[in-house]
Amino acid sequence: MAKTLLIDGYNLVFRAFYAMPDTLTRADGLPTGAIHGWWNIVHSVLDAEKPEEATLFFDLGGARRQKELRADYKANRAAMPDALRAQIPFIKSLARAMGLGGIEMEGVEADDLIATSAKALSLTGREVLIVSADKDLGQCLTLPNVFQLLPPATANAESGWRRLDAAGVEEKFGVPPAKIADLLALTGDSADNIPGLEGVGPKTAAKWLVQFGSLEGVIANCGDLKPQRFQQMVYNERENLRRNLKMTTLDFSVDLSGIAKPPRDEAALRAILTDLGMKKALAKVDAAAQTSL
Repeated sequence: MAKTLLIDGYNLVFRAFYAMPDTLTRADGLPTGAIHGWWNIVHSVLDAEKPEEATLFFDLGGARRQKELRADYKANRAAMPDALRAQIPFIKSLARAMGLGGIEMEGVEADDLIATSAKALSLTGREVLIVSADKDLGQCLTLPNVFQLLPPATANAESGWRRLDAAGVEEKFGVPPAKIADLLALTGDSADNIPGLEGVGPKTAAKWLVQFGSLEGVIANCGDLKPQRFQQMVYNERENLRRNLKMTTLDFSVDLSGIAKPPRDEAALRAILTDLGMKKALAKVDAAAQTSL
């Protein structure tokens, strides 16, 4: 079965930035730690999985769908550090030169782009691996032959990439992939500034969803909720919870027809790596080219 990787660009970029020393710079002082770290992470998963195809996705900004529901969506996030912002154009250029594309769309989050791509590829019978630690993307595992590939644990880098299937999602969160959005609607998502029910954690929310089936089931049966102190709270917050669900549910129907992914450009790739002074990476590219001859 042909295998495709769908890579959550910024999820890996931030992981690389905070994992690498901030002393890595180009001769002119340009920070390069995130670039080196991102290159290493991407190649570690490509080398491990050896996919027939891989595509990388970025958030371009806007999140139009979510902000129509809540104007302060993600407003709590700190600005991207200047040292990282300076490296983003180089990372995107590398992604394009590597043939990964760097797919992005104004007003649409990468999660929705990935979900739509996963659905389309799943319908063709391909095996799809979503490379990201983002729990929202667990919703995609409702699709046939779609899995999530989690990065190695920070405390145990040698543990390797971990493949998560639908059963793994249920073991991890207490609910199946189809209920991840309901779970997040109840608990909230602090990373996205989506407030949940105060005092309701994942275990309580999962217990309710198992008992009543869905967020609507929880709302309809709020008079039977345990602990009892949440009964009135759920009733009072029912419309906010429904709004939360619209925000936490991924969109699997984004129009991607106008997006084309450029092919790998060896000359451009070598030029970028040379400009960045990434000698080891350049040697890897040269070695791969020699092997393919």
